[in-house]
Amino acid sequence: MIDLAREQRLAQVFVEVASTLLDDYDVLDLLQRLATRSVELLGVSAAGIMLADANEELQIMAASDEHARLLDLLALQHDRGPCAECYRSGEAGPNIDLTAPESLTRWPGFTERALATGYVTTHAIPLRLRKRVVGVLNLFQSADRPLREEDLALAQAFADVATLAILQQHTLERGHLENTQLQAALDSRVVVEQVKGILAERWQTTPDEAFDAFRHHARAQGLHLSELAGRIIDGSFDVSAIPAPEPHAGR
Repeated sequence: MIDLAREQRLAQVFVEVASTLLDDYDVLDLLQRLATRSVELLGVSAAGIMLADANEELQIMAASDEHARLLDLLALQHDRGPCAECYRSGEAGPNIDLTAPESLTRWPGFTERALATGYVTTHAIPLRLRKRVVGVLNLFQSADRPLREEDLALAQAFADVATLAILQQHTLERGHLENTQLQAALDSRVVVEQVKGILAERWQTTPDEAFDAFRHHARAQGLHLSELAGRIIDGSFDVSAIPAPEPHAGR
């Protein structure tokens, strides 16, 4: 049976993404949207987008939430884990059962951390164009519910959009990967991470709340996340201009 509400939401998301790519888009913000939409539309618990650096080690580009436990789990896979294997092979790793003994044998550190975080299933989807792989979309599930073929196809579609967001289409069509583009994207994420920590400490709030407030202000001012983050780091932007998030009751 077709879920019309889900189909409508899916159409809205791809229209949103397509319109964004036509403009001078903010790659970090777009990847953040894709990670969030993956959770919303695929029914998974968390999602992360990893990009390979110049040493072919995977680094975090975006995550569906900014909690340390998810970021740590993604970071564990920089050179070993389902994401690292997916990146090296270019093949998707769907419906990986983390409770299976072979998962613990194959990736002991990652599997133990994932299970401790509450995830029982993971999926690694390559960011690729033809045979070129630049990163991985990683999905996590707390419920023991395999993703269907149509869901995995949608996950690959999100990964394909992420690839185009990171690398310019004309560059890909010529068959060249510009390392400077990849490194610039990775460097941007590092600066945003620094600012997220600064704002969370300043406001005594969670990283998620700090990032949401920062991201909202960047959008309102028509600034790229990396641009605003760079100005905060070099001191040319007064962070007091960013409205602090509303405190949660009981905090």
